[in-house]
Amino acid sequence: MVDVDAEPTRTYLDAASTTPLLGAARAALLEWYGGTAVVGDPGRLHHDGMRTRVAVEDARSLVASLLGCTPREVVFTSGATESIAAATWGARARDADRQHVVLAAVEHSAVREWADRGPSTVVGVDRTGRVDPDELLAAVRPDTALVHLQWGNHEVGTLQPVAPVVAACRERGVLVHVDAAQAAGRVPLRLSDLGADLVSVSGHKFGAPTGTGVLVVRRGLRIPPLLVGGDQERARRAGLEHTAGIVGLGAAAAELDRTLASVGARCRMLTDRLRSWAAATDGVEVLGADPAGSLPHIVCLGLQGVEPQPVLLGLDALGISVHSGSSCSSESLEPSPVLEAMGVDADRSLRVSVSWANDEADVDRFTVAAERVLAELRALRT
Repeated sequence: MVDVDAEPTRTYLDAASTTPLLGAARAALLEWYGGTAVVGDPGRLHHDGMRTRVAVEDARSLVASLLGCTPREVVFTSGATESIAAATWGARARDADRQHVVLAAVEHSAVREWADRGPSTVVGVDRTGRVDPDELLAAVRPDTALVHLQWGNHEVGTLQPVAPVVAACRERGVLVHVDAAQAAGRVPLRLSDLGADLVSVSGHKFGAPTGTGVLVVRRGLRIPPLLVGGDQERARRAGLEHTAGIVGLGAAAAELDRTLASVGARCRMLTDRLRSWAAATDGVEVLGADPAGSLPHIVCLGLQGVEPQPVLLGLDALGISVHSGSSCSSESLEPSPVLEAMGVDADRSLRVSVSWANDEADVDRFTVAAERVLAELRALRT
């Protein structure tokens, strides 16, 4: 039995929010900032600039290998939020007569808020959080500029039918954007085979430095850049490249390219352990799809009869970090739009998410602490 009171260190189980740096990324950053690497503007023709350009392009190739696309399709950004903004704005800016956007109700707030800046249609989901591809495609109109569909959900982990939606959108001549922020570095991606027009990726979600990300732009596609003022990234994203972050991103991608299968299996084993605990615990249920239809690192737990705020505080006091509520509104603990769209209780949930840094002992510490906190809170109610 785990004694949570005796644990000297914290247990971090909020990897879907941000993930600890992978060892390769940490080493790359230390080398760069330690002064052993050349620092220069990669857009310059002098020696220092060209050596920095080599570092950026090497990282681009490593990231492309992890994502299964060509290096020329990789545009470095500050993260998935910027990539989503660039994809949505760019798709609309291509044609003034095509401003309509289609999206599923469970998309991330970064997608929803950019969609709201013009005409849009939101398509509902089932109780697992999965959208019906036929319903999504039925919302496409002659003036549709873009269809959004996430690879896997950020709160419940449910996988979406990206392949048939991408294929159907290509047939209709409408652009499709896939939010792969939770999928990249978690499950194998072969984006060249998928054929999506635009794919957004966040580095810090899979062990790369914060402030790093990618917008994959399908070969042959041209969209106006969101950020202008320079010809960086082949005139697709202005501003001096964040070279150190890009080098760290490339190092993380290279490490995961070697270890993705084992990391994914490890995360799945841990979340299966959580699912088994939930099935055996009164007043706790798993929300979302079954393991075969979910990302390997996320489990969303529905709680009966208790509010999430005191549960979070109780777990935090015992050294356990998890998440509850709307993905980007934790400060106010707003109800989850994802769970509301699924038709389940949007006010009482915990999201537990794991990474390469977790093991069975972490999950056991959570389950022991959760049972204790839930029992104490339910005792107060009676």
